[in-house]
Amino acid sequence: MIRKPTLFVVFISGLLVVACSKSEPEAVSESPSIDEQPPAEVSSLDPATGDAGSNDSTVLDPDHYTAEFENDAVRIVRIKYDAGEESVMHYHPDNVAVFLSDVKSQMTMPDGSTVETSASAGDAGFASAGEHLPKNISDSSQELVLVELKPRESTPTESSGPHATDVDPDHYTAEFENEAVCIVRIKYGAGEESVTHYHPDSVAVFLTDHLVEMTMPDGSTEEISAKAGDAIFIPAGQHLPKNIADSAWELVLVELKQ
Repeated sequence: MIRKPTLFVVFISGLLVVACSKSEPEAVSESPSIDEQPPAEVSSLDPATGDAGSNDSTVLDPDHYTAEFENDAVRIVRIKYDAGEESVMHYHPDNVAVFLSDVKSQMTMPDGSTVETSASAGDAGFASAGEHLPKNISDSSQELVLVELKPRESTPTESSGPHATDVDPDHYTAEFENEAVCIVRIKYGAGEESVTHYHPDSVAVFLTDHLVEMTMPDGSTEEISAKAGDAIFIPAGQHLPKNIADSAWELVLVELKQ
């Protein structure tokens, strides 16, 4: 378990979110925002599916928002803005954003107020559902991956092994946890390996190029590679990773708890 809270403030969906530790999830699920905004009213939201309906960012603004993957649990949306570009008012369900570049934005909220926000490349954080109109106010392009969460019926499952942050805290750090997700940062030096552990259904967002050998529970091995910026859905399972690259790598794992 994480022994010490990690305090770091990240920009997400026009709000500032405080990321907390894994050890006391009941104490962090309602973390206060520095600049709290009232929840937006979105009449087109389907409460059963979490779909944004006519306020869907990928429908209203396909130049900036591209859905790369979707199943019953998540939708992975890639967001890209050139310097000075802005969007239209749109909606996102509960989500986790992973920033692939530095970001400086102005968010116009449904009531017409504006908030300036920023994040650094590699930051990650959770945001509650809401509406906004973003504008890139930096002089460079920006990119991030948004993991939009879908409501699905929770089904009890056996972990089939210990969680990575419990058995390998040198490589796995939980930066935020609530009832929906656990955000885990993963770092390996060249040649380093872990011990056998388990992850639930997850989305991995790679911050660096990635080459890993996975040893599976039956003793078989598999090599997996990814490029910096890639984002993939990974079904629940147990494995033992080893970094077989010549350099260190880093990724953010969004573990789903529902």
